[in-house]
Amino acid sequence: MIKISKYFTLLALFFVFTNCLDKNTPKVDVSAIDVTIDVHRFEQKFYTISPNKLGVLKAEYPYLFPSSNTDSVWLSKMQNKDEQLLFTESQKLYNNFSKETIQLESLFKHIKYYYPKFKSPKVITILTNVDYDNNVVVTDEFLFISLDIFLGKDNEIYQNFPEYIKQNYTKKHLIVAVAEKFVEKKVTPIFNQTYLYNMIQEGKKLALSQAFLPSVSASEIIGYTYEQFLWAAQSEAEIWKYFIQNKMLYSTDPKLKNRFIEDAPFSKFFLEIDRDSPGKIGAWFGWQIVNAYIKNNKTSLQQVILTENDEIFKNSKYKPRKN
Repeated sequence: MIKISKYFTLLALFFVFTNCLDKNTPKVDVSAIDVTIDVHRFEQKFYTISPNKLGVLKAEYPYLFPSSNTDSVWLSKMQNKDEQLLFTESQKLYNNFSKETIQLESLFKHIKYYYPKFKSPKVITILTNVDYDNNVVVTDEFLFISLDIFLGKDNEIYQNFPEYIKQNYTKKHLIVAVAEKFVEKKVTPIFNQTYLYNMIQEGKKLALSQAFLPSVSASEIIGYTYEQFLWAAQSEAEIWKYFIQNKMLYSTDPKLKNRFIEDAPFSKFFLEIDRDSPGKIGAWFGWQIVNAYIKNNKTSLQQVILTENDEIFKNSKYKPRKN
């Protein structure tokens, strides 16, 4: 058990550290930016509509009804017991979508601030039978949000899911998951690069997500619990030393991405600390490097996203914090 004095030291470290992260993200005035918020509650219509009105719904949302499926398929889906349960559970949290609509409006305004050509997509809430690989889908015209992925990590529907998977299946994390999809359109994928390059690429995504969602905590942005974020901050110097000593930064070993960047129950040092570590610790370090670069160089966030990752590291003057 952590002694009380040590606990308060760690608590202070957490707040100091998250405050430093927040200061790296400029607070911008978006009040004069005009965006359109057009929200369609498709799941509410689909699971409550009279069967003889199906044709009306199909005419309104033709892109959600593949022609390869007959009406009998859709009617069966409407009345399916499991899908009706998902609908019931989703409406407990999202019968009123006004709070989320306000969050989406703020997100769209911030995206447009940084990228003036941004056009707000039509927002459509749906259910996807807990298809977590497609919890949010963004196209040029549409933003689809699968509400059954954000019912709360303790919902019985997720009882057989790994803890690290369902950890962010929350109402609070919904807006973060949406922002991530827009960020992915701005930070393009890279392949066959060094571990350091991959870290910084993920760091760019996190920095941009935080700029798009300045009111959301740093721990929520990366999808960590309070304890996981605190562990990362407390262990920063020790882990960085591990990366250096094992000559990982400029390694092109693809396994490093799996061990330290991709979503996982823990980061894989193959040491005792694995059991305490959160997943994707490499992405966390990439974020620190990008924030150090922003702090030490006068440049716009948009330009940071376009800057070569090697240059970001070289000019970031990044040094891990020592406790």
